[in-house]
Amino acid sequence: MKKLATLTALVISLGYLITGCSDKRSPGRIYMPDMAYSRAYETYAERDSNIFTTDPSMRGGRIYYDNIPAAGTIKRGDLFPYMIEKSDSGYLMSAKMPNPYDSLSTADMEEAGRLFNINCAVCHGAEGKGNGPVQAKFGYVANLTDAKYWAPVSDTSKNGMADGMMFYSITYGKNTMGSYASQLSKDNRWRVIKYIRTLQEAAGAGAAKAAAPAPAPDTTAKPMNP
Repeated sequence: MKKLATLTALVISLGYLITGCSDKRSPGRIYMPDMAYSRAYETYAERDSNIFTTDPSMRGGRIYYDNIPAAGTIKRGDLFPYMIEKSDSGYLMSAKMPNPYDSLSTADMEEAGRLFNINCAVCHGAEGKGNGPVQAKFGYVANLTDAKYWAPVSDTSKNGMADGMMFYSITYGKNTMGSYASQLSKDNRWRVIKYIRTLQEAAGAGAAKAAAPAPAPDTTAKPMNP
């Protein structure tokens, strides 16, 4: 009995000695590995091809992971999917879609201007007046500062171009303009539209100033200095 107790003590001591000399950051033997190590992976994380597969025909033998988000989900902070179809009726319907941004911060407006100059100014010009460097190749490029492209004064107004229509045109393309959906995210498309509105405001203010009548000369007699 005494020998058994001594042997048990030696085995326990040896166990403590072995575990005490192991890597302190390792938890040792895991009782329930599925609880300790989740099978959830980042979309583009590197995975062991002997365990995981993206080939549907290899389901069952390996864990199938197709890198596609779950249906009906969007990433945090992203805008909802654009559900308006490309059609004449869809274009008219797009007028009812409001811009999710009432205003932009100074930094966001500067970024929107940068994106406009990269993607739009080559045709529409830096001031949006349809005089970009490649305008001549297309024959006609919309002058975005023209009154027919300004934001309507009310939801029921048929004059001007609503933000939603402009978003539709950038998303699907319109006339000679192609789609820029792959170049600009939904979020950035709305921001660029806000920047275009500032170009229109600047052009409108400049036109109003140019059309204002010159001040009449002051004909009031002024006393001569003694």
